[in-house]
Amino acid sequence: MFPSTPSETGRDRQPGPGGRADRDPRSHPGGDPRSHPGGPGPNSPYGVPRHPAAPADGGRSGGPAEPWRGGAGQPRTEPAEPPGRRAGAGHQGRDEATGSRREAAPGGSRRADPPAAAEDASQAAVPVRRSLSLSVATFAALLGAGLVLGVHTAVPGHRLPFAVVVFGVQVLYVLAWTMAMRPPALPLVAGVGVIVAAGADAAAALPTLAVLAPLGYVAAAGLAVAVLGQLVRRADRTRVTESLGATLLIVIGVVAFGTLIVLSRKPGGTQAIFVCLAAAAVALTVARLVDAVLPRPRLAPQVPRGATGVVAGAMCGTLAAAVIGSYLVGFHPTGSAIVGLVTAGAAVLADLAVGYAEAGRLMAGDPPTLWLARHMQGPLGGFALAVPVAYAVTVFFL
Repeated sequence: MFPSTPSETGRDRQPGPGGRADRDPRSHPGGDPRSHPGGPGPNSPYGVPRHPAAPADGGRSGGPAEPWRGGAGQPRTEPAEPPGRRAGAGHQGRDEATGSRREAAPGGSRRADPPAAAEDASQAAVPVRRSLSLSVATFAALLGAGLVLGVHTAVPGHRLPFAVVVFGVQVLYVLAWTMAMRPPALPLVAGVGVIVAAGADAAAALPTLAVLAPLGYVAAAGLAVAVLGQLVRRADRTRVTESLGATLLIVIGVVAFGTLIVLSRKPGGTQAIFVCLAAAAVALTVARLVDAVLPRPRLAPQVPRGATGVVAGAMCGTLAAAVIGSYLVGFHPTGSAIVGLVTAGAAVLADLAVGYAEAGRLMAGDPPTLWLARHMQGPLGGFALAVPVAYAVTVFFL
């Protein structure tokens, strides 16, 4: 008799993909029992295997099946998808090549994050150039010296030399501010500024009484001409407000310089101009010199100025006014120090405000303006604001 079939008791059976037990490992001598699923082999009398292997990718591809790598007794499962290849809304993955995180948009499309090295331009710190600070300090000192020496050329009944000096400063102011702000209809704005400057000087020097009313009339007439010129223009009317604002700043500035001629005609006006303009010049010069040496702490990353220079400039301007006032007839150190403090503070703050305005234009995407005009704008604006402050303090408090 033939030997009976060995009992299958105790054998490990692994369920196949169709729920059937795999063939006994001993029925395949010399072969890997894990390399074939259960059921008949390729030489089945029916032509096809009874239990074909399921694709390794869960039916998503038509390639050959991946052999089973698990151990005995472990269930057959689908391999996990590699990271960074998951689809669907709200899922996040990691790019294998760059290592940066990517977020999947609804519908399976992914949106790449911006590079980490790209820094916001508004947060970039503008470097402080020492040579530039020294140049601006030199210009402020020369401008103050020219105005102080020019006022001493004015004598009763002969104001023309000082008016010429003031007119030259006004032309510099008009050119610097128009080139820095670059308003629409720039020739119109600059022309109105020069005409108003000449009219303000004439209105300050020619009347019998030294009053400010004629200067106000000239300023109003200049603004009316600017408005009329903007209305008759056909091009770029959408920026009329910007052009009128620039015209207003320029008109106020040139009229403020004309106030010096009126103040020089008053008793003690020459001494008051000497004290106030000397304080403003010292404040602007010291502030820029300190920025060249110690621009700390920075007031803003986009503005190349330091708080130390602003404070030191105002203090040195006050001290200079007190010292000069102690040697002038009709002044005393206390009153001179008060006038110098107000004038020096106004000058350095106007210079600082010009720096913030330039930084705002650059952050808005406007191209940088002419280098010379951009850096002349601060000292000229500082003196333009210091002059009416000096007039008010001198007339009403001294």
